[in-house]
This record gives sequence, C-alpha cells and structure tokens, in this order.
Amino acid sequence: MTTPTDTTGIDTVLEITEEALAQIVALRDEEAIDDLALGIRIAGATPNGFAYETAFLRPEDVIATDHLEHHNGLRVSIDADSVDNLRGAVLDTSSDPNAPGLVLRNPNQPSPVAGDGGPVIPDIELTGTVGERVAQLLDQAINPAIASHGGYARLVSVEGDTAFLELGGGCQGCGMAAMTLRHGIETAIKQNVPEITEIVDITDHAAGANPFYE
Repeated sequence: MTTPTDTTGIDTVLEITEEALAQIVALRDEEAIDDLALGIRIAGATPNGFAYETAFLRPEDVIATDHLEHHNGLRVSIDADSVDNLRGAVLDTSSDPNAPGLVLRNPNQPSPVAGDGGPVIPDIELTGTVGERVAQLLDQAINPAIASHGGYARLVSVEGDTAFLELGGGCQGCGMAAMTLRHGIETAIKQNVPEITEIVDITDHAAGANPFYE
C-alpha cells in the first residue's frame, strides 16, 4: 500500500504555534486510540475566506495522496487538494475569550476572492422562518460537506438570535469538533441567515463512540 508523502523538513505547509500544538496534543491524548493524526482540509469558501474541517484520523484513515508532516510528535495529514491554499497558514489559539479554541490564520484567499456580499452557498434559495432557513442550509449544504467525516449537524432550536445545534456521527466526540463548528458551520449560518449571530453546540461529545472518518 502506498504511504502518504512525508515531507517533514522539506516542504512544511502549515505552521502550528506552541500553544496550539499543546492544546491539540492534549485533546489527542484524551482519545482512546493510539497514533492519531490531525487531519485538515479546506471545506469551502465564504466571503471571509476559506472554511475548514478538522478531525483526528486513525492511521488507516490517512490516505495515500495526503500530504503528511510532523510537528514535534504530532502527525498532520493535509488533504492534497488543500495543500496549495493552506501553504503558509498558521494554526494558533484564539485570542478571543468569548470564543476559545483553535483558529487558522491563512494568508491565502479563495479565487476569485469572496467578499462581495454574495451568498456563501450558491444555488440554494432559503425560505421561511429563521429556523426553517437554518435547517435548509444544514440539509442542503453543510451536511453534504461534512458527510466525508461521517458527521452531520442538526438544528435543535432557535431562540432569538441564537441557534442551538447538535453534532452527530463522526463529529460527535471529536476533540476538534469545536474548530469545525466555528470555521465551517458557524460562518455559513451567519452569512446566509444574518438573523443568527450566535451558534451554540449542545452536543454530548462524551457520548461519541467513533469520532473519525468512516
């Protein structure tokens, strides 16, 4: 079986700060499976830049075409189609006390650059109440995108300007789910349903049995 390209020391695509590395390693070490890698890929584009998906991957989930690099004991597997658009990016911890977690600072922008006020998700017409539009966005755009992780997102309720979501499947229990929520799902909902200004994840991640690619 062909192994992923290990370009450690030759072609490092992504930089990870010491603080972010410590946080990721701590999350990885809480998992019951050994030798997990951090998987990352660009899932799409928004007017604010790229949206990302992350997950911890078992060795068998790292495919031959992935770009593999090592960061002080952490293996990072980058989807081949995302390499060029992630080159030079920095994975860091958030400086926003109201949104703790990981952030990806990427100098690259989608081409053509999104940001003209157009919709994040093209060719989807959202209709109805705020809750109905959020549910349509999840069903028609977001869930198909995160299905590659074996995951899905479900709208539990809308209260005022806040949407309460539950992540399931491959997203449930994943220590990186917060980053997936923040960079992908949260951005898409806020851009397409502007009445929503806050997203709350109410998932019982402790119940997740298999937070990996299927």
